[in-house]
Amino acid sequence: MSETLEKLTADLTTAMKARDSVRTGTIRQAIGAIRAEEKSGPVARELSEDDVLKVLSREVKKRRDSAQIYADAGADERAANETAEADLIEGYLPARLSDEELSALVGAVIADTGASSMKDMGAVMKEATARAGASADGKKLSALVRAALA
Repeated sequence: MSETLEKLTADLTTAMKARDSVRTGTIRQAIGAIRAEEKSGPVARELSEDDVLKVLSREVKKRRDSAQIYADAGADERAANETAEADLIEGYLPARLSDEELSALVGAVIADTGASSMKDMGAVMKEATARAGASADGKKLSALVRAALA
């Protein structure tokens, strides 16, 4: 079992004992997403730490997108709930890279791959995403790569 999944399970027990329904529900949903990912595919498998972090990143992104949709529709209470859940799950992810660190990473990847035009964006994004892992926002990374190659 991955370290993050163990921490989620321990925190779920703590939240249940404290009768914190929001935290309990959010952690249960996160664990459920991880378990669903383990069972997806032809054969059930145990996820690595990186895979667990990818699932949690996806869950944060879903909640941020939902919060934006709710906010645009004027459902501020629902937007606040989604944002709170995203913040809670994000606490289990590694710290995000700063804009300066992301820019340096993109510059290094472009230098290493020899990319020179937008045609090379796919290769640069693949390598930059692999190097950054769960500590980078895909939209920010894409915007920086696009700007650097333009």
